[in-house]
Amino acid sequence: MIPSVLPTYSRAPLHFVKGEGAWLIEEDGRRFLDLGSGIAVAALGHAHPTIVQALTDQAQKLWHVSNLYEIPQQQALADLLVEESFADTVFFTNSGTESMELGVKMARKYWYEKGDPDRIEIITFSGAFHGRSSAAIAAVGTEKMVKGFGPLLPGFKQVPWGDHEALKAAVTDRTAAILVEPVQGEGGINVLPDQCLKGLRDMCDETGALLMLDEIQCGMGRTGRLFAHEWAGISPDIVLSAKGIGGGFPLGAVLATEDAASGMKAGTHGSTYGGNPLGCAVGLAVVKALTEKGFLEEVRRKSALFRQKLEGLVAENPDVFEEVRGFGFMLGLKCKPVNADVVKAAYEELLITVPAADNVIRLLPALTLTEEEIAEAITRLDATAKRVAGDG
Repeated sequence: MIPSVLPTYSRAPLHFVKGEGAWLIEEDGRRFLDLGSGIAVAALGHAHPTIVQALTDQAQKLWHVSNLYEIPQQQALADLLVEESFADTVFFTNSGTESMELGVKMARKYWYEKGDPDRIEIITFSGAFHGRSSAAIAAVGTEKMVKGFGPLLPGFKQVPWGDHEALKAAVTDRTAAILVEPVQGEGGINVLPDQCLKGLRDMCDETGALLMLDEIQCGMGRTGRLFAHEWAGISPDIVLSAKGIGGGFPLGAVLATEDAASGMKAGTHGSTYGGNPLGCAVGLAVVKALTEKGFLEEVRRKSALFRQKLEGLVAENPDVFEEVRGFGFMLGLKCKPVNADVVKAAYEELLITVPAADNVIRLLPALTLTEEEIAEAITRLDATAKRVAGDG
């Protein structure tokens, strides 16, 4: 008999009832150090007092009115994001998947309004993950994502990650946009080098294609900048955001330049819940905290310390870990045993990690992780390695 919750997840037998910063409390009282943050969502940790207060205050006033009216909280959050980023305009969604859908529509509508309606192709890369909607799975095109869900939405062209010649060959006069994650999360913490991101910007400038970045996982301070592309010193045309922007409240956003968004007039897109007062009040509190003077500098300092200690961990456990990947608090450990076994062993050490492709476990802690918690994380990761190796 099918369970009442549709069984599309293979869930760990854990039942968390409370969160405190970087910690999750199981219903039996055990305290787990959370290096997953709900897959990079709880940017400020669990139950951060600032966002709890923002949620509580707004919940006592107004939750929802719809986008038929002006929403002050939405305007304030959009103004802050425009001030702190490349963007001229923002549309708010409820999730990364919704952000992806609008990004695709925006890129294609741009060319339609420019008088080139056949310019619809969007180039993506192997190892990518852009969500699970019809457009998102078509963008990735892997058997794991698309099997049984055809026919696929046309207009996407995948090229191998890091294959410059294949990319050049793929770009034609029908290319509407190039879509890439500056750091692939689900793909195994694969970092796109700065020079490659600059090269993509140059290619888009030369061909007119829009540069669309999926920063749903790597954005919102996770790499030590508000957006990961800032490290390369480039300006994209469209950025997809979600996860950390709401700190745990369902919220997403599409940020764009005025030119890239020029096709999106009244009536071309909408969202019943997107940008509601409750979500935007929380998002405003999160983004204010992330952009507060000194906050991201601390993220960079502490994450560099964490990475340094992880390098030592790998050296001490060469039979379990191969290498450290990533930067900021978007890190990965490539495993020699099956990564799912490492994740399960970590549960026994009261530690939460997240599996990814290429046999990697992701470490995506709260950006507020302390030095003491970094030390504790290394201790528990070491114990996990010893357990997997049979030495624990």
